[in-house]
Amino acid sequence: DLHYEGEIVLRVCKNGRSVQPEFAHRYIDAVAFGIDFTARDLQDKLKSKGQPWEIAKGFDRSAPLSQFVPLENLKNPKDIHFQLKKNGIVVQDGHTRDLIFPFETLIVHLSRYFTLQKGDCIFTGTPAGVGPVQIGDVLEGFMEGEKLLNCAIK
Repeated sequence: DLHYEGEIVLRVCKNGRSVQPEFAHRYIDAVAFGIDFTARDLQDKLKSKGQPWEIAKGFDRSAPLSQFVPLENLKNPKDIHFQLKKNGIVVQDGHTRDLIFPFETLIVHLSRYFTLQKGDCIFTGTPAGVGPVQIGDVLEGFMEGEKLLNCAIK
């Protein structure tokens, strides 16, 4: 029971710890389209037992990414339009302006608990439309109307 979540992914461009809000934008240089897969059956089983469920999210090939797009190549990095298509049909459609936490807030928060390192990837959240995939499905990720990711479920 595998489910998809299409997300914008941040690329950290320098090391940092306890980053201050006014400097957070300096830690991101590019974004990608990513799919965060979740093994729902495993997640539900672990949650029902009160156990950690990171293995339901962090398994091999659970987070495919597109190539990264430099922020300076985007019209408005604070309002990126992104979509996920499943078998040619739009199943998720979102804008980064609608995320619960802006990019900079994520950098500040995460850097309080973890040392950010150059090359780290941060998934930012998903719009409505999360759903299941089956063998044979094809997922396509779009950013600003450009297809950046093609993922066949095998």
